[in-house]
Amino acid sequence: MQASDLTVVHNTDKRRFEVRIDSHVAELTYMTHTDVIIFTHTGVPSELEGRGIGSRLVRAGLQYARENKLKVRSLCWFVSGYFDRHPEYKDLLA
Repeated sequence: MQASDLTVVHNTDKRRFEVRIDSHVAELTYMTHTDVIIFTHTGVPSELEGRGIGSRLVRAGLQYARENKLKVRSLCWFVSGYFDRHPEYKDLLA
């Protein structure tokens, strides 16, 4: 299964974006503060690594931020690295 075929669910109760495959859950967790979304952790189980799922989660989180006019802060090394590789999202940085 390709990452582009996966459905990312925004689980607002748990404050995370998630992808479920079988019994595994990959997640991008966040906090909000006024008009800023702070991404705190990207976690992909080892069984799901190497499929682009982490990047798919980050793209979904950044799209959510853009659609809701939120600025982004990152406390997560994976999200920070994504910004380095994808300058088209740098306008979202707080």
